[in-house]
Amino acid sequence: MSMTEFIKVMKALSDPNRVKILKILQQQSLCVCELQAGLGIAQPTVSNHLKVLEDAGLVHSRKNGLWVNYFVSDGSKNPYVATTLGNLKHWLKDDPEITRILDSLPDLSRETICRRQSA
Repeated sequence: MSMTEFIKVMKALSDPNRVKILKILQQQSLCVCELQAGLGIAQPTVSNHLKVLEDAGLVHSRKNGLWVNYFVSDGSKNPYVATTLGNLKHWLKDDPEITRILDSLPDLSRETICRRQSA
């Protein structure tokens, strides 16, 4: 792996919202509107963060009917991704903001959120 790949992963982790997205997606696969509701930030901002994370190989997406689901990478193509995601599972467990977001995950329903946004 090159220095470029390493820097790409590190830059992707340089934003607090991207770290929060990774922590959330380590719990479950979600769509953009669910991530938006959990983070309380604008949809275009979430989409931009997801693009950076995807470009770095930290997350992937899969279309499922109307939804595009995002999930963390398995890291098989990049040892920097694998090591970072493995460690991130154990980091920030006591962060109050991440704890609040993770506690709200059971209440996130894409059907309800998207219906509310389109009304």
